[in-house]
Amino acid sequence: MLRVPLSMLSPQGRRARLTILAYHRVLADPDPLRPEDPVAETFRWQMRLLAREMNPLPLDEAIERLQQGRLPARAVAVTFDDGYADNAEIALPILREEGVPATFFIATGYLNGGCMFNDMLIETVRQIPSMAVDLTPEGLGTRSLDSVAQRRATIHALIGALKYRPLAERSRCAEALGARFGIAPPGDLMMTDAQVRELADAGMGIGGHTVLHPILVETDAATAQQEIAEGKAELEALVGRPVRLFAYPNGRPGKDYAPEHVEMVRANGFDAAVSTMAGAAGRDTDPLQLPRFTPWDRTPLRFGLRLARNLASAH
Repeated sequence: MLRVPLSMLSPQGRRARLTILAYHRVLADPDPLRPEDPVAETFRWQMRLLAREMNPLPLDEAIERLQQGRLPARAVAVTFDDGYADNAEIALPILREEGVPATFFIATGYLNGGCMFNDMLIETVRQIPSMAVDLTPEGLGTRSLDSVAQRRATIHALIGALKYRPLAERSRCAEALGARFGIAPPGDLMMTDAQVRELADAGMGIGGHTVLHPILVETDAATAQQEIAEGKAELEALVGRPVRLFAYPNGRPGKDYAPEHVEMVRANGFDAAVSTMAGAAGRDTDPLQLPRFTPWDRTPLRFGLRLARNLASAH
């Protein structure tokens, strides 16, 4: 059903366009506080649709073929950011069963029991009893947590208030909020070293995503360089092969990373990098600033329409 319009928007050869999808988590069950993350059943039909209507390729192969003018029609690459354990536990079996390759961009500092600041906030707000909570230290005043909608709004406000603070400060603030309510950060959200190796051994791509996922424009040059280089080195030591692909944390050009960070990525030996700018990549797209988009849709028709709309916005 989708092949004809998608082929018109993304033909093979020199006029081809590459769709890159960005995921973070695949959940076992619906989570009212994480409505944007697909559950296993949704992810399965999405991957089945890609296998039937598109041409899924490993990201590194897709980029090489795009630059050479040899990309097939309707080419798509699947990616995951951050390094959540459910990528290995839930997503990997589905990817293998549906025959869809993927690349996993991993922030190495959170492996083996770590917790990113945004997840600390989500899990803290999840566990606070229904009450009016004082968030004055976070600059948000008093918030009610009597409904799921209020909890979602509070999470959104907290993440927004802390995301662009210095790296150490945002983690300290997230931990302090949990400590005020006696809530410890979860230790099982992120992958272990063994799970990263499992992905690599399954033929999946492994890419750099820094160590601690800083917003690069909010760090000094030395810290940004260290984060990019050390994340790459740690992954290469872990999987025993070169890591040539990178994903910018948060990923919006100009807002989250700047031209100097693109040059750092190049200087550290990465062949290509992905952003979170929507659209499809063409042959002339900068390989160190490839666009991606996140497929939020929960029905096949809307999912297919969004694929087509994204292909119509080429870079």
